[in-house]
Amino acid sequence: MSDTARAAPSLDWRAAAAATVHCLVGCSIGEVLGMVLGEAWGLADAATIALSVGLAFVFGLLLAALRIRRHGLSWGSAARIAVASEFLSISTMEVVSNVLLVLVPGALTTGLDDPAFWLSLGIAMAVAFVVTLPVNAWLIARGRGHAAVGAHHGAPEAAHH
Repeated sequence: MSDTARAAPSLDWRAAAAATVHCLVGCSIGEVLGMVLGEAWGLADAATIALSVGLAFVFGLLLAALRIRRHGLSWGSAARIAVASEFLSISTMEVVSNVLLVLVPGALTTGLDDPAFWLSLGIAMAVAFVVTLPVNAWLIARGRGHAAVGAHHGAPEAAHH
């Protein structure tokens, strides 16, 4: 086996950053909407987090499926590809951001009108971005994640950005 064949795949940090931004947008929409609804409905912290995580997956996968649909795939195919390509990225982002929100004293109890809530959420999402970035780089280097999206419709991944 040649040295080239044994070499680890190179990491495409630019594509990983774009993939992580896509993930961040969907997750942020879901997180914020979940927090707003949880607060408005008077839900307990655990229920608000569950709602936020669920909505983050919905919006993250929906945005991915919409992007994939632009290449002529059916909704069913686009949804399957979105789940396969985005699940680990969204999961990583959600675990990191919500663990941080739980660990920051008062982050979930300050209320939506308190700047401390929004600062805590912003910091949690920024840290989640940093942690998710290498996950997406690793996935792309192995032909998964956003790289797999291009393989399903014959276009290079760079065409998405």
